[in-house]
Amino acid sequence: MTVPNVTLVVSPRERFSYTQTNLESIYEHTQMPFKLVYVDGNSPKPVAEYLTAQAREKGFELVRVDHFLTPNQARNVGLARVDTPYVVFVDNDVVVSAGWLEALVQCANETGAAIVGPLTCQDEPVHETIHFANGEARIIVDVKGRRRLREKMCRQGQRVAQVAHKLERTPAELVEFHCMLVRSSVFEQLGPLDEGFLNTKEHVDLCLGVAQAGGKIYFEPTSVITYVPGIAWSWADLHLYMLRWSDAWERESLVHLRQKWNLPEDVYFSQKLKALGWRRRRMILSPLLHRMTFGLVKNRLVEKVLMYGALAPVDRVINRYLTGRHARLWLRPPRVAAVESSTELPARSPQGTVNENSSAA
Repeated sequence: MTVPNVTLVVSPRERFSYTQTNLESIYEHTQMPFKLVYVDGNSPKPVAEYLTAQAREKGFELVRVDHFLTPNQARNVGLARVDTPYVVFVDNDVVVSAGWLEALVQCANETGAAIVGPLTCQDEPVHETIHFANGEARIIVDVKGRRRLREKMCRQGQRVAQVAHKLERTPAELVEFHCMLVRSSVFEQLGPLDEGFLNTKEHVDLCLGVAQAGGKIYFEPTSVITYVPGIAWSWADLHLYMLRWSDAWERESLVHLRQKWNLPEDVYFSQKLKALGWRRRRMILSPLLHRMTFGLVKNRLVEKVLMYGALAPVDRVINRYLTGRHARLWLRPPRVAAVESSTELPARSPQGTVNENSSAA
């Protein structure tokens, strides 16, 4: 039997309701040998029971933590159990396609890349609409000597069928954590993922760190995956989503990015801070308003007035309560580090219960 040279670390992104579709997709469309570590951060009982049964049947390692995890906390829990040359981080709301993993590993082998990212699509039907096809992430110095972050996502919203012939393997600067292959040696050099990033820009931080250390990043379009946004109207999904995209977590992550990389409070950050909560408004408040009004409110201006006027204060109160409670119980204050000392950041991985099955597939 061929010994796997890659470990998949699957972890929660913003919901639990897509777990089965995600896991079945991986096993259906992945032919090459792999290990799998599944990090379960406080999923509801039916999902937890499903994962336990699947871990027993398929022989992967299941790590259960009985509270919600930040994305980098979850990834570090899985990373601590990786013993292969490559690790691929996969969010639990992703659907993969045939040959996806082989293409990522082949690209890394042939280019020596430290990070490889796939063609990332969004929404259903899967693999049709581009979310991310290569990107930019670099620090530039303007004419006044100020450091600025340049971040760009390419081809978002374009149709795969219309641009596929233009896409080719190419050096990149940015890969998102929806699906990302990383050489395990990267973490020997840089240390674990920085848990000072609670919910956003952790991919920017890793890519900047790898580039600064001299590592190569590649975009590999023959590997195609799709992330499928959306939540079920269940307390588990709503609770995780509200926490994952809380104002406090996003504000703290942006401050950490700015301080760690010595960036000014410029328009990049002011725009991000001004838009705090937009995901909750789109995914929770707007659907809730339609339910409350039986779909009678169709005027976008009226909807906006009602959403910001009637629902926004309630959203903010609930949001502050959830983040405050979670912080008291489970979060230590994130350590803000200078870039020069980022290789010394400690891991703050929670302890979990482990299903000690073999994990080769």
